[in-house]
Amino acid sequence: MNEQRRQILQMLSEDKITPDEAERLIDALERQQPESPPGATLRPNPRRPKYLRVMVVDNSGGDGPTRVNVRVPLQLLRAGVRLASLIPPQALTKVNAELDKSGVPIDLTQLKPQHIEDLIEQLDDVTVDVDDPETKVQVFCE
Repeated sequence: MNEQRRQILQMLSEDKITPDEAERLIDALERQQPESPPGATLRPNPRRPKYLRVMVVDNSGGDGPTRVNVRVPLQLLRAGVRLASLIPPQALTKVNAELDKSGVPIDLTQLKPQHIEDLIEQLDDVTVDVDDPETKVQVFCE
């Protein structure tokens, strides 16, 4: 355990900082990793997002705004992709056919774990346009 992490835990044990503050400090330490031998400058390491968040606020209704706030753990998506690789090919063919009949044209045989990681990395650039000026939609990872 490095000295900075030890100091954070010491401050936490002495009630000088809250557990949330300690977590933020430790996360900040983890985002940095040595680029070269000790003594060199540190570079930030982007933190892996933990959740996919979809938020919708619709102010067009008469009884006040309609709010939708969905937070999906990305680990659930990752686990689902890994589980899909365990499904026998014959079953995948049947599932794909049923999905297609339902209007969901997804080929589960092409779903790979690296695709999910690529998708998660690209979610920072997602923009959702809504034609209604009274409705706001946000999709992002946190």
